[in-house]
Amino acid sequence: MNVDAGLLGHWPLDGDCDDRSGNGSHGRSEGGLAFMEPLPLGGGPGAALFNGRGARITVPYNESLPLGTADFSVAAWVNTNRITSDVPGDILSRYCPATRRGFNFGIQSAAGVSSSQSNWRNVFFGIDDGNVEPAWTNHGRPGNAQYIMALAVHEGALYAGTYEGEAGETGHVYRFAGGSEWEDCGAPAGCNAVSTLAEFNGDLYAAVSCYRAQGSSLPNSPNRVPGGSVYRYAGGTAWVDCGQLGDAEDVFGLAVYNGELYGSAMYSRGMFRYAGGRTWLPCGDPGTRVAVLGVFQGGLYATGYDVGGVFRYEGERRWSFCGNASDSTQLYSFASYQGRLHTGVWPSGSVYRQDDGLPWLDCGRLGEELEVMGMMVYNGKLYAGTLPAGSVYRYDGEGEWAHTGQLDTTPDVRYRRAWTMAVYKGRLFCGTLPSGNVLSLEAGRNVTHDHALPGGWRHLAAVRADGVLRLYVDGELVAESAPFNTADYDLSMEEPLQIGNGQIGPFSGSLSDVRLYNRALSDTQVAAIFERQRM
Repeated sequence: MNVDAGLLGHWPLDGDCDDRSGNGSHGRSEGGLAFMEPLPLGGGPGAALFNGRGARITVPYNESLPLGTADFSVAAWVNTNRITSDVPGDILSRYCPATRRGFNFGIQSAAGVSSSQSNWRNVFFGIDDGNVEPAWTNHGRPGNAQYIMALAVHEGALYAGTYEGEAGETGHVYRFAGGSEWEDCGAPAGCNAVSTLAEFNGDLYAAVSCYRAQGSSLPNSPNRVPGGSVYRYAGGTAWVDCGQLGDAEDVFGLAVYNGELYGSAMYSRGMFRYAGGRTWLPCGDPGTRVAVLGVFQGGLYATGYDVGGVFRYEGERRWSFCGNASDSTQLYSFASYQGRLHTGVWPSGSVYRQDDGLPWLDCGRLGEELEVMGMMVYNGKLYAGTLPAGSVYRYDGEGEWAHTGQLDTTPDVRYRRAWTMAVYKGRLFCGTLPSGNVLSLEAGRNVTHDHALPGGWRHLAAVRADGVLRLYVDGELVAESAPFNTADYDLSMEEPLQIGNGQIGPFSGSLSDVRLYNRALSDTQVAAIFERQRM
């Protein structure tokens, strides 16, 4: 079996960035790329080590690298650390954000999507040619939810945490069963809200709160049972109590950083680190309440809830101030987009970006909105949810935001929220208030592996094959997209190919044996590449 047939580019990355396919598509190293990581199969001077900051490889446009509407395949050996202080980032991309044309291939972790860590080490592959569905699909209301406070992907499933505010009701966790069906995974505690979700060490964690609905201009729940605790899912409707964050009555955010789980409160001050069992250790605070927790380029970040500032945790209860996002008083989200940290604010309804050595830069207001909540990078673009209209906008650059739809149209209310987001089964999901619905949208065509990618060297492949996209991990098919019309996705462009960089940002880890084919590899051929390179 000739697995090298149809190679457009082959970059072994075993000491240099040269293309060994014979087509002359040599890469250019940028940003301190090093060749020092032991190769997955031994030998050679070392694989390419990407630092998650500016290290990348740019392959200039070459007529020998066409894509168009034809089938193609990409493959690479990928090494990521399970214990990390960064988002994994993009493996390979060739994409123009202005036209929304090209492909994106990488690994997504997303903490700070408002209150949740919605995705954790999920492999994605997407193509686009400026296509988007005309409307969001409504997947119904989990239980009696008024507020979808949390979304998270775990072990191939999408979970939602709810606020259920009527008398006698409690917050639940639900698992998406397709269509508009949701399976009840139980109420971890007796309070009114499950406010945040996160995957940690292979388990799903949920934290509970006594949510004060007057903050959304709704009547407060008669259920005033205090929250402030975190629970681990044990299957069915069972939850294991993992302890309380000090004397907090709520938990606003959960995030994994450097292999440890952190939690924040909103109604009281302090951040806490999980020490196992039912023990949470206080990490202090920066002199104000903190809310959203995000991870970016080696740092654990938190948004101020009393001031519109961003703070970085320096360890041992030490904090540093990272500046104010304009005159905002509350910040509700983090996202890594194009290698920069972004945050969404109240009351200007804008998104701000931090550049090295510069103040926070205004990326524009989302329509006439007042608050920007959950943000996600999805198939090359940044999306953000809003209040008071409960809409989702797409960032088109230069301060311009495109309205993709109003997700909550509940009449006679002051505020509607498009609060939190997750990427699941190749679609962007978003939860709302006060309708308590979950909706989804697909832009371009996408496929995702909705399981956490184990650390260490893994062989990943993505294939466009006769109107479907396929993902492979270690030679095995793990996910396939919905079918599409190939003529709708013409990827002809003169953008450079980027290795170890893309729209989320620079890759954090090591890459070896990166391949681009002008044909669709079969299941057998992908397995053969994996097995041959292991021998």
